[in-house]
Amino acid sequence: MIHFELFIMFFKIGLFAIGGGLATLPLLKEALLDSGRMSHGEFIDMVAISQATPGPIGINMATYAGFKAAGVTGGLIATAGIVTPSLIIIILIARFMQDYADNSIVKDALAGIRPAAAGMIAAAGLYIFGNSVVMFDLFPSAGWFSLKTAALFVLLGIFYLFKKGNPVFYLLAGAAAGIIFL
Repeated sequence: MIHFELFIMFFKIGLFAIGGGLATLPLLKEALLDSGRMSHGEFIDMVAISQATPGPIGINMATYAGFKAAGVTGGLIATAGIVTPSLIIIILIARFMQDYADNSIVKDALAGIRPAAAGMIAAAGLYIFGNSVVMFDLFPSAGWFSLKTAALFVLLGIFYLFKKGNPVFYLLAGAAAGIIFL
């Protein structure tokens, strides 16, 4: 029964994965945290591991969450669940887009999807920032500020702004700084 639930949960999330895996973070938060399947710390760890491993973040997160819930088969089924809607949608788009690419309704719908996806990504970023730098849930009764993690955030952010490099380097630098200083 858990396998069916995993597939359906990630299928629903996959339906709204417009904008990439980060856009699914609010949906994953609702599905995994609010249902009690994961703690806040586990969720942040899932995001970090999914960012650090090769491949699309959404698929990595589905695999991680599915594996945590039901082992290897759970990981495979959750991955299949999140990928299936995209496969279906891409096949339909490929079939019909040439016929309707110049349609004003299609253009307007796509123009509306872009800011919605950006908003979901911003919400995910705010959630991660709040739980990894400021160390509180977004609606805390009390939280605390970590000067060290905030300094690491600012320092690596500034370096990345001025010296674009492979994100893996910055993740490894963050891990090393965490081991040494945090």
